[in-house]
Amino acid sequence: MQKDAPAPLEIVLITGMSGSGKTVALNALEDAGFYCVDNLPPELLLPFVELEQKHQARRVAIAIDVRSATSLPLVPHQLASLRSRGINVKSLFLDANTDTLVRRYSETRRKHPLSQLDAGHGEQDARRALVDAIELERKLLAILREEAHVIDSSIIRPSQLQGYVKTLISSSQDQLTLVFESFAFKRGVPTDADYVFDVRMLPNPHYEPTLRHLTGRDAPVAEFLQAQPDVERMQHHIAQFLENWLDALAHDHRSYVTVAIGCTGGQHRSVYLVERLAQRFALDWVTLKRHRELDSV
Repeated sequence: MQKDAPAPLEIVLITGMSGSGKTVALNALEDAGFYCVDNLPPELLLPFVELEQKHQARRVAIAIDVRSATSLPLVPHQLASLRSRGINVKSLFLDANTDTLVRRYSETRRKHPLSQLDAGHGEQDARRALVDAIELERKLLAILREEAHVIDSSIIRPSQLQGYVKTLISSSQDQLTLVFESFAFKRGVPTDADYVFDVRMLPNPHYEPTLRHLTGRDAPVAEFLQAQPDVERMQHHIAQFLENWLDALAHDHRSYVTVAIGCTGGQHRSVYLVERLAQRFALDWVTLKRHRELDSV
């Protein structure tokens, strides 16, 4: 009897901004059964993978950060080389807005890896130096961000981030994954979105006393919105846009496309449209959905 071929090695590369949650993401992958390595220099990526293949490893997660700044340009070519060998490679980039990163560093009293400021300077000088370090880090990591699926951790809890990471790594690598995300404009636009649709002009269930405490996942809200011609027209327009361009995005070797739909509070209209669109596109695409504001409750 012929033995089945061994499953290909699965690698998840975690990169991103310092303070954006890379350690949380690695912990989530470790819980999911990955062998995790933090702060691997890019020069060692290919030799490390070859070693793991000799050990017949199946799931490996690797974190690379800005401390390897001079060799970061090597990474895209290395990932392409690994994929050409039949290795399943997923790349995730953890991001957060500058204000959030400054707050996190202030709370932990940690020093940014690119900070050149010595102790003894004033608070304003320290903040300016930190912001400068963060913006420099963005520039140095831009080459990795462009080739990865981005997760914005600015206003989500660590448990949400862990859930997002586990869901993403469980999706198929062979087909483009479509991520629908609802959000509240009052809490900011997700920086991980490839496309953003503003639906704040649609009828708002918030002003219906019997619907205010419910969400777009509840039947009474869904029935209310389904009866609104403008809501159905918006849903059709978003779906039509995606149907026109998803094949082209897939042919461009995109692994993930994130479609963010925002309303005022991220509770009714955006949630309803994410649910409906995810249901529609799940027939033909690997489809995930997130509700940023509901998931954070």
